[in-house]
Amino acid sequence: MALREQQHPLIQQLAQVIESTWQQYLQLSPYELPADLGYIEGRLEGERLVIENSCYQTPQFRKLHLELAQVGAGLDILHCVMFPHPTYDLPMFGTDIVAGRGQVSAAIVDLSPTSTDHRLPEVYRQKLTDLPKAEFSQPRDLPEWGDIFSEFCLFIRPQGEVEDQQFIEQVGAFLKVHCESAIATPSTPAHRDKILAGQQQYCEKQRRNDKTRRILENAFGPEWAERYMTTVLFDLPDS
Repeated sequence: MALREQQHPLIQQLAQVIESTWQQYLQLSPYELPADLGYIEGRLEGERLVIENSCYQTPQFRKLHLELAQVGAGLDILHCVMFPHPTYDLPMFGTDIVAGRGQVSAAIVDLSPTSTDHRLPEVYRQKLTDLPKAEFSQPRDLPEWGDIFSEFCLFIRPQGEVEDQQFIEQVGAFLKVHCESAIATPSTPAHRDKILAGQQQYCEKQRRNDKTRRILENAFGPEWAERYMTTVLFDLPDS
């Protein structure tokens, strides 16, 4: 049985939304990860840990990364980031779900600016402002390093099927905005250094996620965790 079929239903739904939206809007081709980092198995506190990574690339995006992970029967994780080519001045799309023992404890989606003024391009701001507003009963506080996120960031603990579906719809809307805007954005090689600096700041802040690092270190050791964080989760293109 595929890993996703064993995971929380919200993770299964979101993985399907992400992949179908990519297929609808973008010209996908494979992105090759290191051979030992596509599918990973380990042990964490006596529980089986499984990680599955799916990666693609497109003319606009250097890497589209979807990670599914499960620890025993008690923890399911979805993690997704879209890394633009450094010649395309685009924000960073990211979404995550963490579910423990059938309950979703965290769900986040954002289009994070990489500009020096930490402001999304105006076309994004207008389209995100125009999206239907969804109300959630349990918003969550961003971590200390969360200043990379935009004012449109949605970080919640969804309660019940209605809020689950509202979150799925919001992620789908963010993804559609991002894909349509990326296709319409011209390549700007002259801005490469500035774009790369913004992406580097995003990745460096994300690598400060102690919860993710702690899980990986406990299962595989500090050196492996550092390699995975900098090679798969939040890598940067060659200079």
